[in-house]
Amino acid sequence: MRPPHALVIGAGVSGLTTAVCLAEAGLTVQIRTMQRPLATTSCAAAAIWGPYLADDARIQGWSETTLSVLTRLTADRTTGVRLAHGLEASRRATPPPRWMTALPSFRPAEPDELPPGYVSGWWYTAPVVEMPAYLSYLTTRLRRAGGTITLGRISSLRAAVALAPVVVNCAGAGARRLVPDPALTPVRGELVVVENPGLRTFFMEHEDSPAPTYYLPHGDHVALGGSAEPGRTDLAPDQQIAAGILARCAAVEPSLAGARVVAQRVGIRPSRPRVRLEATAVDGRLVVHNYGHGGAGVTVSWGCAHQVRELVSERVRA
Repeated sequence: MRPPHALVIGAGVSGLTTAVCLAEAGLTVQIRTMQRPLATTSCAAAAIWGPYLADDARIQGWSETTLSVLTRLTADRTTGVRLAHGLEASRRATPPPRWMTALPSFRPAEPDELPPGYVSGWWYTAPVVEMPAYLSYLTTRLRRAGGTITLGRISSLRAAVALAPVVVNCAGAGARRLVPDPALTPVRGELVVVENPGLRTFFMEHEDSPAPTYYLPHGDHVALGGSAEPGRTDLAPDQQIAAGILARCAAVEPSLAGARVVAQRVGIRPSRPRVRLEATAVDGRLVVHNYGHGGAGVTVSWGCAHQVRELVSERVRA
């Protein structure tokens, strides 16, 4: 078999989206991954669009690009993307972030609309993504464009560039070992899925805490979160953490108290002080890094993928 034009490492939302962009631009693309898309950390995410890595000036542009794409995808129910209305609230008196005020249906919450303990908040409409359906949609779209997914380990970037003239590193938390990159910290996150007691709107806690309280209705079930444990990498559900999530969410929305738990999801977020998206060279071949998105992988996915496509196109044309 002829080697692909581009080898993408990783099959989470960043890897799949990047591979789709490259394949639809006319390149032959192969994803090499240790886990199939539905077994990645991305599949464990609750997934609502919302920029929060405010210390990186590039986030806004990437997020706006992604918002435009996700909004278009809501027209196709098979994508798993839909627009949802909900409330974001803070325990402090604080103004809304600038990105929020431009969203549909934005308005400040009235005091009697806030849960106990919250003093400011805002209603808005944003894309919410059911990740198993969405990752399946991206996989189908990649294959229609001629791309492939192969299971296997990439031991190093030098090994990767021996397989293709262009390599895109979307290894997520795996980039810590692959690059290697000690600036990347694995952060364990957990959420609880319960039967939906009738909720139609979402709730997000607007705090600096890395593990704000939230719930996102997805049809007949609701995803409840969250947690953040830097440096912890085990994937077994932690019942103490799950109980804390359930209690915090029920304090916001009493109808969640006693809701039947149907699943617990655990994933490892690739946290980094700054997203790494840049072109480098290994053994004279192009390597583009696209990792370190933390919990914002879905929010910046299409913006980052479009920039990767531009970087690759520039080098290929040259």
